[in-house]
Amino acid sequence: MKARFITVEGVEGVGKSTNIAVLEEMLRDRGIDHIRTREPGGTGLAESIRSLLLDDHGGRPAELSELLLIFAARADHLEKVIKPALEQGKWVICDRFTDATFAYQGGGRGLPREFIASLESMVQGELRPDLTVILDLNPEIGLERVRRRGELDRIEQETIDFHVRVRDCYLDIARREAGRCAVIDASAEPDAVRQALQAAVADKLPELR
Repeated sequence: MKARFITVEGVEGVGKSTNIAVLEEMLRDRGIDHIRTREPGGTGLAESIRSLLLDDHGGRPAELSELLLIFAARADHLEKVIKPALEQGKWVICDRFTDATFAYQGGGRGLPREFIASLESMVQGELRPDLTVILDLNPEIGLERVRRRGELDRIEQETIDFHVRVRDCYLDIARREAGRCAVIDASAEPDAVRQALQAAVADKLPELR
């Protein structure tokens, strides 16, 4: 069985962790060896960069600095975690990947898509996810969920207009790459979200039917 690379995306508060657990359960039930990881993060260096990106260090970094830090973390993550796991035949489930960069730094910050795509090719080569699950939710609802959890990080503190642009970009990605992406309504009841996720994943990946 070919190892698969699955990414899970969405605006703040969509329930990525909960639904990644559903994916892991699907894989365990079928005896599929896998790892779970996240971005930015996944290695010691990348986790340190994550802290730089999300903590408030006296203001937002320059947009280009933010973008290059993200891809620096991704390069380390790919070489030390994602690629070795796939080469060993393990499936990889990643909490965010490059679609998040297009959505947040492209859609949210307004950086040119072509520039991000160039870095994507440089860092990833031909590697792209086999399946991307986009959990879709009104950003106002998502941010309210996040506020109930506690203190907001630097990205969560961005304006509602920023988060609306992020969501719009995610939905645009899903329209342009419908073969790879599955959009799940994350505003539904948890059981309904779970069932929709299971059905969408099984439809996209025959191994999970």
